[in-house]
Amino acid sequence: MLALFQHLVLKTDGDVERALEWMRALQDAGYIPDDWDLDEFERKLEDEEIVRRDVDARRLSAKGERGIRRASLEAIFRNLRGTGLGQHPAPHEGPGGREPLPERKSWEFGDDLASIDFPDSIKNVVRRTRGVETLPFEEDLSVAETEASTSCATAILIDVSHSMVLYGEDRITPAKQVALALSELILTKYSKDSLDVILFGDEARRIEVRDLPYIDAGPYHTNTQEALRFARRILSARKQTNKQVFLITDGKPTVIRLADGKLYRNVFGLDPIIVARTLDEAVQCRRRRIVITTFMVASDPYLQKFVEDLTSRNHGRAYFTSPDRLGSYLLQDFIQNRRRRVR
Repeated sequence: MLALFQHLVLKTDGDVERALEWMRALQDAGYIPDDWDLDEFERKLEDEEIVRRDVDARRLSAKGERGIRRASLEAIFRNLRGTGLGQHPAPHEGPGGREPLPERKSWEFGDDLASIDFPDSIKNVVRRTRGVETLPFEEDLSVAETEASTSCATAILIDVSHSMVLYGEDRITPAKQVALALSELILTKYSKDSLDVILFGDEARRIEVRDLPYIDAGPYHTNTQEALRFARRILSARKQTNKQVFLITDGKPTVIRLADGKLYRNVFGLDPIIVARTLDEAVQCRRRRIVITTFMVASDPYLQKFVEDLTSRNHGRAYFTSPDRLGSYLLQDFIQNRRRRVR
């Protein structure tokens, strides 16, 4: 019941009252068993502080918002482990410093003096001198082995254009689930990372993570170029060693911003001018070592081709799925040059 409630809350853009009304309608229609006590379920939601009573309606609490992020993380990423998603490569030591390991090694010139293990070093002196003297030699010093640790600046970009709900196909709910899962993954596993969430339609704007359940698609076009540019500028100011973008979209850019600041739109097909400018921005991200991982929540072949081109130009990754098969992805990895199904 909780899983169903969480799904309906996303469908209703965070409207708790409407989600509960839908649950009762589903029970009346026979989709929920009659012996499921919805009155008791609603009381438990309040007792467990998943929802809170406001002046005029019940709303999600902070605990309820976290619960939706965790449920999305489990639903989506249980099948994506081991695909390279979220990994932080560290070819050299980054600002995050070095993490100590349980192994020890002999001290060498250049090792950090703060990493000397004095109890272990004293044991070496005792073993060497059989306890006769206590002055250590250089070969007695023992230091902790370390591994490079690094951090990552991440920007999650969410397409909220009209095409995400066009023709009755709901693409915004799976897009929100992916964004919620990504944000929970970063907040819980990568504590040294920075995280920015950006919505884009005609323009790009930043929101807080707590606002994710409440976003909806609007009467907007799709300015992927501006979203990538906005993310690039934010990430360039971050101090983290690695920088990455998670782009969640149905794949069709329909607007760009020209040099004079005006918007150029074309909603018919894939406009070559719009496509070229958007692909140029992906290249700009690559030149600044910003890796783009795209989640494509649509199955249209010509849109998938655009996402493949964008991902190839950036040397990134793309996960292709359809709204009705969220959790089953086709991974196109241009980093390792492979393509495979992730279920």
